[in-house]
Amino acid sequence: MTPKNDHAETVRAVRQLRHVRPVYAGGAALWAASAAWTGWEDPGSRQMWVSVIFLAVFTGLLSMTSLWLWRQEPAGADGAAHHAAPRRMATRRQASA
Repeated sequence: MTPKNDHAETVRAVRQLRHVRPVYAGGAALWAASAAWTGWEDPGSRQMWVSVIFLAVFTGLLSMTSLWLWRQEPAGADGAAHHAAPRRMATRRQASA
């Protein structure tokens, strides 16, 4: 039998991965620019290879995060599902005189 909090942990993990995915994309873009710049200035240098390694790391992290989020997405989910009951409009109460 699966634990009751399994779904809540999955939802939390999906939310955290959605928030960290732009960080990985930004890191990949930064290291791609750095690798291109150092490759242009000094091809084959140690700094270029370090930039290429970091680019591979961030690209791998971004790919794995995107793949995991894609697998967690339920089939036919077009938009966000709101599971909570809709809130009622607050009634205006008149102050007593």
